Parts: sequence; structure tokens; C-alpha cells
Amino acid sequence: MVFSIQSDLGKGGRFAVRSLDGFGLKAGGLNVTGEMGGGEHARGERAGQVSAGGARAETYHVSVLADESLQVLAVNEGDVIFDGTLGGGGHSERLLQAGARVIACDRDPAALVYARERLAAYGDQFRAYHGNYDQMDRLLDEAGETNGVDGIILDLGISSKHVDDGARGFSFAKQGPLDMRMDTTADLTAEQMVNEEDEAELRRIFWEYGEERSARAVVRAIVKAREETRIETTGQLAALVESVIPRRGKRHPATKVFQALRIAVNDELGHLQRALEKTIVCLKPGGRLAIISFHSLEDRMVKRFLRQHSLAMLDRPEWPEPKVNPQCFFSLPMKKPYVPGAYELECNARSRSAKLRAAVRLGSEGVTKQNKNRYAK
Repeated sequence: MVFSIQSDLGKGGRFAVRSLDGFGLKAGGLNVTGEMGGGEHARGERAGQVSAGGARAETYHVSVLADESLQVLAVNEGDVIFDGTLGGGGHSERLLQAGARVIACDRDPAALVYARERLAAYGDQFRAYHGNYDQMDRLLDEAGETNGVDGIILDLGISSKHVDDGARGFSFAKQGPLDMRMDTTADLTAEQMVNEEDEAELRRIFWEYGEERSARAVVRAIVKAREETRIETTGQLAALVESVIPRRGKRHPATKVFQALRIAVNDELGHLQRALEKTIVCLKPGGRLAIISFHSLEDRMVKRFLRQHSLAMLDRPEWPEPKVNPQCFFSLPMKKPYVPGAYELECNARSRSAKLRAAVRLGSEGVTKQNKNRYAK
């Protein structure tokens, strides 16, 4: 059991102590930090944290479940960790401070510029590439890590920077072009999708990716409106959705529609599925996987994948007896995901929907030997 002690010295000097089950006590004993996080389906750097390069991290993004991620990855000096969602570099900096070598990527060129400057003081200990995390095998080969890595962290979703920058077109609360591309070098934008996709496909996108019950009505309104004028801004689309779905409570009626468009434009679930499969070949035996998700579609996909690949035995009613699962590649060190605590939620409301799931890569015997993981059953 590891205890993570979060200090709140700005509020009377009190300390909060939390146990992190499922992981061995690391060298150095207690991990003393100030816990912060991020999200609004935005991956949320610690407010006021100063990076190695001297830049104040809160100017870009707040890293969610940072302490828990570090403990899940159980970093030792010299470990090689792949950070597939570099963003502002918050998780990577924590890993570098723990003595790891970090190979990172991000599909957003602007994030790469920021993080490379922020982490420049770490020299060759840190390398960052432009690309998506489902290209991890190619990126690791390019970095010379052909034998796998000791850990992989994926912090899914968009960053706070994306949400707060109206010019990126992610937020209905910010007036801007209807863009939503995480990779600004990509071709497809939300504007193109809204104005050029056929009615049936838009309904599918809003229903499957946004779980929007009023998908049909919203799409009818979009089709009618785009016949008269092109829908080009976040404000236009938000107002159009609100004309169909009245406001109820605090959530804006366009929340699910914007989420669905963003997922579709960036093929987020497709990239996630391909990346999950590649973790099997990119992790060394004993290597650890940490994945932070922010909505149910992502979390269900991660949960299903880990369960499928951590069951030691398979059984079906028509079989005379259970069979060894040849796809058993992981053990699961904890039964339930970690979620932000009260202090993190207080400091960063955007972290509220975050869930951290973890897995440990089994050795070659994992496919033939009984997996003693009771959480996989």
C-alpha cells in the first residue's frame, strides 16, 4: 500500500492522506505532493506549478490524477515510459522528475512546441514526436526502443487549452470557427462534417458518439439551416441546437452534439481501439499501463479491452470445460478505477469525470499459466 500525502498549506497547513491499493511501496516511502487535476472532458498542470524550464504550468493545462498515475506506473530510475498524450507536459514532467526517460507524442503541433520548451532542461531524457498514440510502435522504433517500454500512459480527450481557446472551435461557450481538429494539419473539420455529411450519418454520429436522444430533431434542424446558409461558427451551431433542445439545468443543450462532432472529426474511438491493441506488443513483461478516460464511451472501451485480455480462463455453456484464454496478456492490480478526490475536485472542477484504469503486462507465460487476478473474473 502506498500513501499519497496531499498538502493544502494554503488552507491552514492541513494534510490529506490517501491509500493507493494494489501497488507496492516505492523507494522513498511516502509521496508528498499537492494534488491537482483537470477535465471538462478536458484532460485537465497543477495550478501554480513551476516547470523545469520556469514556465508556469497553469498557463496551459492541469494534469488529472497526477499522483495516482505516477504510483500506477511505479516508476524506477531509468525506466522508459511512453506518454501518448503529451499535451502541456504535466504527466511527462512528473515522470521525468521520478527519473524516467520519457518518449512522448501529441497530434497537436502547438502542444509539442509548448511541452518541448517547458521540458527542454531534461535534455536527452525527454523526446517528443508529432503523431498519434496509436502509432506508438512506429514512434518507439524511431526512438530506438525496439524492445518495448516499462510503462505507457494515455490521458484521453482534449486539453483545457483546447477548450479555452475559441479559435480551436471545441467549445460552444467560445465564439470561433467550427474546427475541432486536435491535429491542425489534418484536413477534416467539424464545419465540413456539419455542412457536407448526409443526414443519416449525422444522426449516427450524434446518437453513437454523443448519446443524444434528440439526434433526429437536431439533424433535421441542421439540414434545414445549411440549405439557407453555411454553418461556420461554434455560436451558430450552439444556437441551432438550443433552438431544438431547450435548456434544462446547468448543462448546455449542445454539450453532447459538440462531443460527438469532436470524437468523429478526430476519430478518437478508432485511435483508442488501435492503441489498446498496440499496448500488448509495446509493453515489456511487467510493464504498466495507465489510461485516464473522461466519458463513458472511452471508459467502456478501456474496461472491455482490459477484461478481455486479463481473463485467465474462458467458458461457454456449450463447452464441456473452461479453456485457457490465449489472449490473456494483462493482470489488473485494482478492482475499480481511481477517480479524483475531494481536494482535486475543489481545485479543478474539470477533473470530475476522470477515471484511471491500470494493468500490468504479463510475461510470455501469461497465456498458458493461470492468471491469479481475481479482479478479472
